Amino acid sequence: MTTHQNQETFFKEIYNTYSPKVHRLCLGYTGNAMEADDLLQEVFIKAWQNLDKFRGDSKISTWIYRIAVNTCLYHLRSQKNKKSVDIDKTVIGKEEESEDKEQQIQLLYKCISELSESDRLIITLLLEEVPYAEIATITEISEGNLRVKIHRIKQQLSTIYAKYERI
Repeated sequence: MTTHQNQETFFKEIYNTYSPKVHRLCLGYTGNAMEADDLLQEVFIKAWQNLDKFRGDSKISTWIYRIAVNTCLYHLRSQKNKKSVDIDKTVIGKEEESEDKEQQIQLLYKCISELSESDRLIITLLLEEVPYAEIATITEISEGNLRVKIHRIKQQLSTIYAKYERI
């Protein structure tokens, strides 16, 4: 097998493993499924273009998440003036129970999208069950500070969520 074929196989494995998690990360940043789809594509285009530059100094997941975070932050900064938080409507015809669950998930991501950029990153990685040590590496803060930040983020999310429950 050629080096190019090895690289393609490796990339496909990366995509299959991390694309759902990266999509949820993007959704946490944007609060919009279509924007998240676009950002997901952009993240993996950048990953493909820079795959030969991955040296293995960190986990592949950390590398992918850094690309995703930087892509999302760049997108948010470039869209700042026309920022709006829209959540796609659930597909009509779903069963009521799954529709209610989908609405809850969309509301959660809408609430997450109202957090600061760094808080969105942390809570989204936490929801993806990324280990604390890896989140600390990605966000470049100590694990001790990370635990404090997570506690505060959860409190903030509870406040934001409660605001929507009253509506």
